[in-house]
Amino acid sequence: MILSDEELERYARHIVLPEVGGPGQQRLKSARVLVIGAGGLGAPLLHYLAAAGVGTLGIVDDDTVSLSNLQRQVIHDTEAVGTLKVDSAAAALKRINPHVAVERYSVRLTAENAPGLVCGFDVVADGSDNFATRYAAADACAIWRRPLVSAAVGRFDGSITTLKPYETGADGRPNPSYRDLFPDPPPDGTLPTCAEAGILGALTGVLGTMMALETIKLITGVGDPLIGRLMLFDGLAMRVETIGYAGDR
Repeated sequence: MILSDEELERYARHIVLPEVGGPGQQRLKSARVLVIGAGGLGAPLLHYLAAAGVGTLGIVDDDTVSLSNLQRQVIHDTEAVGTLKVDSAAAALKRINPHVAVERYSVRLTAENAPGLVCGFDVVADGSDNFATRYAAADACAIWRRPLVSAAVGRFDGSITTLKPYETGADGRPNPSYRDLFPDPPPDGTLPTCAEAGILGALTGVLGTMMALETIKLITGVGDPLIGRLMLFDGLAMRVETIGYAGDR
């Protein structure tokens, strides 16, 4: 996919990187990424994917912008309160990079509709806030052989991993799946909601930006994604740990 003169200047700091270069930027331009959730994690994720020049961004979110979102969901502003998050996010992305196409899906991702959404994209990034959506996304991505970047946050802590359970690792064993990492969801009511427990706004920026980095790496082929590894971030201690996990198959 050819880059225009304006795009060559816009993405010059990517193109000068030998690991990315023109071919990597062209891969970004031709890529289709589905982002689940236009909230705390989705906001910085969408910002950086659009700025990086990902050609098409799909946004799945059935919620509207509320005033309490604005402390962390930085893609929305005060004037967007009461509007659909997919519409607010799409307008912001157009301001950031007019070369990016945005597809809006104002629905909640479920086990029923996930396969039909996932199959039309190259990479999926899940920033949802509940286990039902996470399992639905992970199962659909495994079936359709789509790489999945999955992250979660709570109060002052966050985690992120990348999943490709349809491929094998260097040891010849299948890569682990989301259900290998979390075999069963916690019982209803076990984990407090964001509204109940609170969350430090900047934390979502850290993890959402990490999601964007993992997604860009998957598209360009740069670096080593977090496959079979779970990165844990402690915002209070500013400590990062990475633990390995394996499949049961």
